[in-house]
Amino acid sequence: MPVFHGKATGKGDLTPFARDLRRRQTPEEELLWQELRRSKLRGLSFRRQHVIGPYIVDFICLRARLIVELDGGYHLQEPYLQKDKERDAYLTSLGLHTLRVPNREVRQDLSALLTRIAAACP
Repeated sequence: MPVFHGKATGKGDLTPFARDLRRRQTPEEELLWQELRRSKLRGLSFRRQHVIGPYIVDFICLRARLIVELDGGYHLQEPYLQKDKERDAYLTSLGLHTLRVPNREVRQDLSALLTRIAAACP
């Protein structure tokens, strides 16, 4: 089983940066985290701002091997589209599935999003 945490190759230890991201969550990340933390969603345990190789993922359920990435509007533009594609390919190579969610879904219909996340978890 691959290691889903650790030091990024050539980039140093990302753990301090991940900690900082946890302290500076976006409003959408905070809303979603309040619903995912403490196993509130179907008893599934999620982590936030978790280091996986050279990346920090927004949320991950290790048991379900599911990553939830909240994407702001800039993710719809180059070079972010290409970077996200490369990132997703790397994570897929580790046997992980990434669910990309536009920030607006968190604000517009959090309940439907939670249902979608739960459905993606085996």
